[in-house]
Amino acid sequence: MGQKKKLAEADQQQSPTDTAWMPSSKKSCLRPSLALGSQRSIYFSQSPKDHSARLGSEFFGQPAVSLARALLGQVLVRRLGDGTELRGCIVETEAYLGPEDEAAHSRGGRQTPRNRRDGACVLLRALEPLGGLETMRQLRRTLRKGTISRALKDRELCSGPSKLCQALAIDKSFDQRDLAQDEAVWLEHGSLEPSASAVVAAARIGIGRAGEWAQKPLRFYIRGSPWVSVVDKVAEQDIQA
Repeated sequence: MGQKKKLAEADQQQSPTDTAWMPSSKKSCLRPSLALGSQRSIYFSQSPKDHSARLGSEFFGQPAVSLARALLGQVLVRRLGDGTELRGCIVETEAYLGPEDEAAHSRGGRQTPRNRRDGACVLLRALEPLGGLETMRQLRRTLRKGTISRALKDRELCSGPSKLCQALAIDKSFDQRDLAQDEAVWLEHGSLEPSASAVVAAARIGIGRAGEWAQKPLRFYIRGSPWVSVVDKVAEQDIQA
């Protein structure tokens, strides 16, 4: 299948474990929360689209930056072998623009099994857990590194790419999966759409050696969401100005 719709492994410099990527070639919504009892932001509005519909090939055929924005609010679904479905609303993404991007795995035209074709992609950085939370908690307890024995807060389940993959049991076997057709992982329309003023554009995380690319505003997240991995207060002030 073509790269536009694949789920590839993350660049190692982003995290020591596997992370979820969505390649790109060339909308956004939240369901009611099942944890923390958090209230929805006033920056979301109702969307007329069918939130239960699976996102198809056409959704992924857009440039990395617009795809990264469009993914905010969409629902990532992971179906386990026993039929359990884990669901999370995407609240934070990062765009990587291909060989010219010093922070991308394909920088300088480097070719590996991870970055077939042009190497442009989107990293999913954080989810708001919606369904299957107890299974997510169990997976995180089993797979997280270190010896920390304290109980995880729900907001820590998917607040980072490695955490996200642990909570949804996404590993290297998911490299190059077709999200438009796969039966174990896919995307669905969310039920609410974030307004433009709710989307923060900020610098990406953990790419300090990427020169000028380290400061480019290619990370996008939903302002006010408690599920975001890293809040950038300066960037938030800029959109309020």
